[in-house]
Amino acid sequence: MTDERYRTLAGPGESSFTISGSEFIGHARPAETVDAAETFVEEVRAEYDDATHNVPAYRVRADPLRAWASDDGEPSGSAGKPALNVLDGQELENVVVVVTRYFGGTELGVGGLVSAYSRAVTEAIDDAGVREERPHERFAIEVEYDDSGTVRSILESEGVDFEASYEARVHFVVRVPTVESAALRDRIASATSGRATVEESVEQ
Repeated sequence: MTDERYRTLAGPGESSFTISGSEFIGHARPAETVDAAETFVEEVRAEYDDATHNVPAYRVRADPLRAWASDDGEPSGSAGKPALNVLDGQELENVVVVVTRYFGGTELGVGGLVSAYSRAVTEAIDDAGVREERPHERFAIEVEYDDSGTVRSILESEGVDFEASYEARVHFVVRVPTVESAALRDRIASATSGRATVEESVEQ
C-alpha cells in the first residue's frame, strides 16, 4: 500500500475583491471525497443563489484522480479551467473551490476573466494555507462493553483519530493512515480474540 504524501489545504479559505464593478468571492475547502466536494459546491450555490455565477472546481484523490470544473455560464474556458489550473499548478489534492461572481455591468473579456478567477482561487488558497497529508481511510469497530476499554486503549496508544458512541454495543469510527490500517485491525482482532466486528470502510 502506497504512503505517497500529497498537498492539500490546511483548512477553509476565502478571498474577495472587485474588478470593474464585478465582485469576486473565492471559497476553498479541503474535501476527502467527491461527494464532499460536490456537497460544498451545492452549499455555496445555495448561499449565493443571487450571484451571477458560482464557478466550481475540484481535485479529489480517487482511482483515478477526479478533476472537474465548470464555467457556470461564463465564456468557455474563461472560468472553470483557470480555477482548476491553479489547483493543478500547486499540486493540490482533496480540495474544492467555488468562485462567486456578482456582475458589475462591465465586460471583462476572456483574458480578464481568466485573470480574475485565477486570482480568486489563488488568494483563497493562500488564506487557507497548505499542508502535507498522508492517505487515510476510515473504518468502524463494534464491540461489547467488556472489550471497549481494550479497544479505546489501543486507539489512544496508536494516536489515531476516533469517535466513540456507547449504545447497546460500543461503536468506534477510526481514521487512520492507510499504510497503518491493516496492522491496527490485526492488533484489535488479536486483543479481543476476534470478538470485535470491523467494517471495511465507512463514508468520510
